[in-house]
Amino acid sequence: MSEHTQNETRPDDAPHPSHTDATPHPHHARRRMTKAQKADRAADRKAKRSGYERGSRSYIMSQIRGKDTSIETLTRSYLFRRGLRFRKNDRRYPGHPDIVLPKYRTMVFINGCFWHMHGCASSSVPKSNVEFWTAKLTRNRERDAKQHAELEAQGWRVIVVWECELKTVAAREKRLRRLYDEIVAPLPSREDVPGHAPENPPENAPENPPAARNHPNYSDSGAA
Repeated sequence: MSEHTQNETRPDDAPHPSHTDATPHPHHARRRMTKAQKADRAADRKAKRSGYERGSRSYIMSQIRGKDTSIETLTRSYLFRRGLRFRKNDRRYPGHPDIVLPKYRTMVFINGCFWHMHGCASSSVPKSNVEFWTAKLTRNRERDAKQHAELEAQGWRVIVVWECELKTVAAREKRLRRLYDEIVAPLPSREDVPGHAPENPPENAPENPPAARNHPNYSDSGAA
């Protein structure tokens, strides 16, 4: 074998790129990101979409859920276990009641104390931007009163459950038992309340799918 042949480096003998000290591929670099870093980056993107500075009160408030909150889920689950069947967040009625029980002509609103200005210790107005929050929360309370009055004028019984009433286990059990009793209590007959008949659901309103009938968030309005 010639000297030229011995010193020649053939293509097949070249080291594999992965064995060199070259800069890692960007895809490999992303894999090394920790879960905390990923969560932090996702939070930044979410804040950017919301239009608020991350960590600000406005951003925090924007992340609060408007429906299917934990207290709503607790209340619905309790009533379902007690044998009541209902609709949830029915958009056909003022205020989109959290729980609608047509059989008992009853609607239940499960309200957060802050947003609906309950007046308890949990509903204090923020110390910053007081004028804005006072006006906003006052409008919420006035809107609630108007919507409840409209429903009562249609013959519905309106019940409000407050967040602070469900904070502790003992208070929660007491309030939910009382809620059940309020729902099943007899209403005055229609003859005693002239013109206060509940609004009939639209004829083309879709029925609940069969698969949902065993779930506490869905119900057949005709069931007990």
